[in-house]
Amino acid sequence: MKLKQSLIIAIAVTLVATVAWEMYWRSKGFHPTLNDEKALWAMTRYKVENASKEDVVILGSSRAYFDIQVDQWEKSTGKSPLQLASCGSSPLPTFHDIVNNTDFDGTVIVGVTPGLFFSTTFPKAGPWKRPQAKVDHYFNGTYAQRSNFLLSVPLQQNLVLISADEEEWDDNLDLKSLLKRVQWGKRTPPRAKPPFYNFGDVSIPRNVSMKPRTVTDTAFANSIIKVWHFHGKNARKPEKDATTEFFMKDLKKFKERGGNLILVRPPSSGGVRMGEKMGLPRERFWDSLVNVANVKSYHFEDYDQLKDLICPEESHLSLEDANFYTEELVKMLKADNVLTNQKPN
Repeated sequence: MKLKQSLIIAIAVTLVATVAWEMYWRSKGFHPTLNDEKALWAMTRYKVENASKEDVVILGSSRAYFDIQVDQWEKSTGKSPLQLASCGSSPLPTFHDIVNNTDFDGTVIVGVTPGLFFSTTFPKAGPWKRPQAKVDHYFNGTYAQRSNFLLSVPLQQNLVLISADEEEWDDNLDLKSLLKRVQWGKRTPPRAKPPFYNFGDVSIPRNVSMKPRTVTDTAFANSIIKVWHFHGKNARKPEKDATTEFFMKDLKKFKERGGNLILVRPPSSGGVRMGEKMGLPRERFWDSLVNVANVKSYHFEDYDQLKDLICPEESHLSLEDANFYTEELVKMLKADNVLTNQKPN
């Protein structure tokens, strides 16, 4: 009897504590969203194995991830794209995987964020290591890991307190992240870079959209801008020749089997765009890549309806503008007849 009472009390205390903890974080403005983890990426990567000539795969860094909205694309074309872009990543490792480990011969859209596309081919560098870790998980992940992820999805979609994204955001809410943020007096060294907060909501099918707070809360948006400026000022010299050479080898192979590749330059604005113009001038990087790749390409500054789009944190579009950008991009692709078997306008 005592054991049963103890068990009941333990369960009651756990429930009360969980509800209280959940309500506390919701009162701070947090809401449930999926963790953008390798297992979620792998779910979409798996679909490439059976994708057809009519399918579209999206690669790139966070701009392609935020700005090309899966639901809007499906609404505009009648077919959902496979979103494989990754935050803080070069698209080269993922494109290399698709070219060399699949028979996919449909359309690949590569979003070009110059600072990441031309960043590196060094395997241990962050922009390469992040996407490669996803590729490795796809091939080496266990059934147990996949099952754990699928079982966790309903919890992630309904509970704020288990927010534990693989990116080490400064507002992750799992215990490990919270303990890392505890200040231990003088033993804590001064922070080298500004705090970096999660500003995206992730959903299934794999898609991310800007959190409304980033649009409405100027102080929050400015905290993200400080991170972009910090990285811009401390960026290593781009490896234009090495990255272009690596990309072109895979592009040649992809073209030879009938694949269709499209280059897209999503919007940036404010200080980030100014920095890109100085450190990664369009003529030397984007235009050079387009010329050597010899594929259809779309730079946002070439279109009146896109060139004045403002990014709330200077690097990504709000959900409203991302839907508009996606819709307009599809219109341009259709007008140029570079999408096959798509719903007419």
